[in-house]
Amino acid sequence: MNSQTPTREEALALLREYNKSESLIKHALAVEGVMRYFARKRGEDEDKWGIIGLVHDLDYEKFPQQHCLRSKEILESRHWPEEYIRAVVSHGWGICSHVEPVTELEKILYAIDELTGLVAATALIRPSKSILDVKPKSVKKKWKDKRFAAGVDRSIIEKGAQMLGVEISELIRDTLSGMTEVAEEIGLKGTPQTDAGKP
Repeated sequence: MNSQTPTREEALALLREYNKSESLIKHALAVEGVMRYFARKRGEDEDKWGIIGLVHDLDYEKFPQQHCLRSKEILESRHWPEEYIRAVVSHGWGICSHVEPVTELEKILYAIDELTGLVAATALIRPSKSILDVKPKSVKKKWKDKRFAAGVDRSIIEKGAQMLGVEISELIRDTLSGMTEVAEEIGLKGTPQTDAGKP
């Protein structure tokens, strides 16, 4: 059976078929936004990177105990390309998957998945509730406070940054840039202070 390259519309429909939680869908859209940003920055295929980001947690709501494993089965049954499936499964490396991230795409997905959660949490504690007001240094400050967004596994982000050979600060800056581009879709546009007082 030949694999078929999925469109973004197909990927989004599949995501919504398996996920009803708005917070999970917003997380998927955030990761998609960041992956698209990184793809553009590296001159890679933005659609491919974005679609993989969009479905990376496809099975999480329905099958949390079989995370990544069920995604593999679902995507194989839809005849998705092997490269896409491998990338999705690799983001759970060391947690729920034995597939190690080896390509640039896989390493970035692994590194930024948890980080999007920290960035979002940093935006939500601002009075404006807007990611447009968040500076990389604010995220770095919150990174050091282990009680803040305690569910974010910073060791995974660190491991991902090491695999990519980049500083955490650079990873934060790029993740923030990618999420800012999709601020409205991920519910983090808020009321940026720069717009205060405008009609």
